[in-house]
Amino acid sequence: MNDGTFSFLLDPANWALGNSDGFPQRILEHLTYTGLAVGIALLIAFPVGVLIGHTGRGAFLAINAGNAGRALPTLGVLMLVVALAGTGLIPATVALTILAIPPILTSTYAGVSSVDPATVDASRGVGMTGYQVAAQVEVPDALPIIFGGIRNATLQVVSTATIAAYVGLGGLGRYLFDGLALRDYPRVVAGAILVAALAVVLDLLLAAIQRSLVSPGVDGRAERGPRRSAPRQARPVAAHTNER
Repeated sequence: MNDGTFSFLLDPANWALGNSDGFPQRILEHLTYTGLAVGIALLIAFPVGVLIGHTGRGAFLAINAGNAGRALPTLGVLMLVVALAGTGLIPATVALTILAIPPILTSTYAGVSSVDPATVDASRGVGMTGYQVAAQVEVPDALPIIFGGIRNATLQVVSTATIAAYVGLGGLGRYLFDGLALRDYPRVVAGAILVAALAVVLDLLLAAIQRSLVSPGVDGRAERGPRRSAPRQARPVAAHTNER
């Protein structure tokens, strides 16, 4: 990283709130695209994953759909949607949503289906309905795995959301595409650094949310907690015999 990159990153003008090409504005745009795609993917993939994991039906479809989604090139999907709907927010959102669905779907299905069958049977034995079992037992127990999929999807989307600049949108991808067009490589490197830093911050934020929502008994924190030392037992006092 040369001096030009440091100068670009530390330039106060790039951090000004009123600058339409400044870091705050581009980060906000990038977060908007990421949040929109991950939110839509959650609305689609989470209930489908819970349903498949709860009923055990359609697992083959879920696994193959996840594998197919990972194999699709995001840029190719973007170009296909651009050809059908033109440039703008729609093609970028569709491409990023397709990228986010597989990890959320597969992790939700895997988490729900891995809940101890004895726990599920006990829940049904006390009179819970199928919906109550899924919502109050299976999903809470599967939250660590589900959050793993959400974090994975978020990292993939936030690092790929730079393609939004390819269809005329903003975001941190503007620094990459504009920098390459102008051969301004410090701008390109600075944009890549900001994308990586944003991904790390989002992952830490999701990890904190996961820690606050998941029960310590589910993710193992209760077992890893500080252990109190066992109280020392009093040593037996040896009986003294008086010799005569």
